[in-house]
Amino acid sequence: MRYKLLGSSGLRVSELCLGTMTFGTAWGWGGDLDACRGMFDAFTEVGGNFIDTANKYTDGESERIVGELVAPDRHRYVIGTKYTLTTQEDDLNAAGNHRKNLRRSIEASLRRLATDYVDLLWVHAWDFTVAPQEVMRGLDDLVRQGKVLHVAVSDTPAWMVARCNTFAELRDWSPFVAMQMEHSLIERTGERDLKPMAEALNLGVLGWAPLGGGLLTGKYTAKADGSAPHDAARANNYRLTDRNLAIARSVDAVAAATGKPQAQVTLNWSRAQGVIPIVGARTPAQLKESLGALSWTLDPAHLATLDAASAIKPGFPHDFLAQRRIGDMVLGPQRGLIDR
Repeated sequence: MRYKLLGSSGLRVSELCLGTMTFGTAWGWGGDLDACRGMFDAFTEVGGNFIDTANKYTDGESERIVGELVAPDRHRYVIGTKYTLTTQEDDLNAAGNHRKNLRRSIEASLRRLATDYVDLLWVHAWDFTVAPQEVMRGLDDLVRQGKVLHVAVSDTPAWMVARCNTFAELRDWSPFVAMQMEHSLIERTGERDLKPMAEALNLGVLGWAPLGGGLLTGKYTAKADGSAPHDAARANNYRLTDRNLAIARSVDAVAAATGKPQAQVTLNWSRAQGVIPIVGARTPAQLKESLGALSWTLDPAHLATLDAASAIKPGFPHDFLAQRRIGDMVLGPQRGLIDR
């Protein structure tokens, strides 16, 4: 395991982050305490110290389990939790980015985690009802109170993240130090604006669903007869498109060439993009297989194959600005003489 500085925070975090949405049985498909302990032990034994949870996950059970597992050595771990999503459906104020929900959420999370602070508090998703300056001031208050060390943001447009951090910079509030987005070989659209923004503003980048919801593990493609998923499976999984299945077959081909599992191929592609993958599992065995990605890397040829198979169109204005004639008009025909 190697470690990264998380944006401007100075936090040293492991290059893989343990996702705990599967910690707890409240939603009917997660792991019990013993299974979660097995996953936690497997992760920490290889040097993992970065843990991602949320107040919504398994109705709070995930936070309680994480709190119990880290209790013997709490300060060794970088724990991030989230607020925004509704936790009480009959209460309109128990959801959203506003200060009232922020306050009730962090107090409840600290109780469940059995700690007096969290290393990161993520805005789970932008709700478009609260002014960005209110959100950033409310988060800064928690930092000043010592209940939160750093703040971060997930599932939010690039322009809003940039606006929030501009307010924070101008008013000496705590800025977002990291962002989360869905990112995998089948979901690369965040590379148009979110990822370049994060690089420009020095934000750490975490990618959720790096295995494409299981699609990039061979679950739907590695069949002896080469058959595609049946219509019922397609109807119940929005990711099962012809395009995504073609990408998954490219992963299968690289896995066969390297003799490595598809999950490891996929995670190593993510690591090569400068993204910290959030790796989750339902069993210790599944997680251990994914952690095997740490022992090797993809060679340039295989990376190029996967990049080509999953490439997206940049879209406007990126395609427009990349045209040579536009570049000549913007910077002049002698622009090639300018050293950057």
